[in-house]
Amino acid sequence: MIRQTALLGLLLAANLNATPILAAEADGGCAAKRQVIEEKIEAARKHGNSQQLDGLQRALGNVEINCDDATLHSDRLASVEEARQEVQEREMDLREALGKGDQDEIAKRQAKLAEARAELEQAEAEARADQ
Repeated sequence: MIRQTALLGLLLAANLNATPILAAEADGGCAAKRQVIEEKIEAARKHGNSQQLDGLQRALGNVEINCDDATLHSDRLASVEEARQEVQEREMDLREALGKGDQDEIAKRQAKLAEARAELEQAEAEARADQ
């Protein structure tokens, strides 16, 4: 049980490291996406990373051309639904493992469920930020 708790803590901590960039993107939709990419472009310029700079400039161009807040919001709603389905699948997997009684398998399924729930929370937060 201690091993399961430690694993769960590590998974949640790893997921939180990505949160600031994702939250920045969620806060302002397309404008925030542009800002994040522009900041990365500036960092690539400072470090003289021309290959990364080229890729980021293409990404910025794609955001400028293709990003609109309504589409972004509908994409995020679709992500929420996808994440909900993933949680349901992981819950079924865990119930199945509990039925078999294999402790290692139960621990794996609990970790996968925790990861899926964290992804669902992130997707819901992004969708709420659009409103």
